[in-house]
Amino acid sequence: QVQLVESGGGLVQAGGSLRLSCAVSGRTFRRSAMGWFRQAPGKEREFVAVISWSDGSTYYADFAKGRFTISRDNAKNTVYLQVKSLKPEDTAVYYCAAARSITAVAGLYDYWGQGTQVTVSS
Repeated sequence: QVQLVESGGGLVQAGGSLRLSCAVSGRTFRRSAMGWFRQAPGKEREFVAVISWSDGSTYYADFAKGRFTISRDNAKNTVYLQVKSLKPEDTAVYYCAAARSITAVAGLYDYWGQGTQVTVSS
C-alpha cells in the first residue's frame, strides 16, 4: 500500500549537480520521516540524510553536510535530495526510505524504494 519511487539519477561529470526525487504513494502512508541512503560498489549501505514530513526538521551524515540538501514538498508527496559539487566517490545507488521517526539507522526504515543509480565521472 506504500510505494516509493526514486528518479533523477544518471551519469554526471565531477563538479556538477543533480536533484534526486522520491515520489511517495499510498493512502495508508503514516510514516513521519523520509531518509536517503546510498550504497557504493563493494560498500555497505550508508545513511545520507533524513527529513520530517511535519516540521521539516533535518539531520545529515557528516560527509553530507554542505553539499547535500534534503527537502520535501508535502503537496506533491515528494522528497528531494539536492547534491552539489559531485565527486567520483559519490557514485552509488541512492535509495529513499520511510521510517516512523527521524533516524540514521537503516534497520528502522520499513519502506524502501528501488534505488536510482548515480554515476559521477572524473
